[in-house]
Amino acid sequence: MINRNDWVEDFQKNISDLISRSPAADIERNMKAFMAQTFSRMDLVTREELDIQSQLLERALQRISALESRLDQLEGKRSPTPSAQEAQADIAAETGVTPSAGANPATSL
Repeated sequence: MINRNDWVEDFQKNISDLISRSPAADIERNMKAFMAQTFSRMDLVTREELDIQSQLLERALQRISALESRLDQLEGKRSPTPSAQEAQADIAAETGVTPSAGANPATSL
């Protein structure tokens, strides 16, 4: 006589085999492949890549601001430049792109 656990495992195996051979499984595999191919052609970036680029931009803006301030001090010609946050706000207003809220420019990449 078949043990109850063996019977349940055999039943689950048969159901899994049946589902894997059904047309629905083929359609699902084909759709996944089609979507992956379409997305790869769109040249999309992940959220992580976008956050990294945002952090790099923030750090670059801070460095530019610091260098401009230093240059102004050395030359004594221009008034102090706006902070990196003010420059970032100006860029965001011009482009309509706002920086991510959780971005931390202090982290090294």
